[in-house]
Amino acid sequence: MTDSSALDPEDRKIVTLARSARARNGVPEGAAVRDETGRTYVAGTVDLPSLRLSALRTAVAMAVASGAKSLEAAAVVSEAREVSSEDRAAVRDLGGAATPVLLAGPDGTVHLTTPAG
Repeated sequence: MTDSSALDPEDRKIVTLARSARARNGVPEGAAVRDETGRTYVAGTVDLPSLRLSALRTAVAMAVASGAKSLEAAAVVSEAREVSSEDRAAVRDLGGAATPVLLAGPDGTVHLTTPAG
């Protein structure tokens, strides 16, 4: 477990944004990613009959669609105990294997930080 107050301020920001997206939209997961310029992209789970995306894959897609060339970090707020391999793959595709992915619980406490690769 990671003390969220010990996080880098920019990492704390994406955890807060992810938590807000989850709460605001009433979805199982919220996610945020930060690109190479410091811009952030925030998303919640997409669950439509014809389209299902995790919050993290949605945030990565938003970054790509907005012209991001790389990612510095990603955060997911969820009840899950791990970040799925598909989610880490999406982060890795844009940010590289060393891009950190933070997993926090609904209260914003970071439980896990893992590289995308």
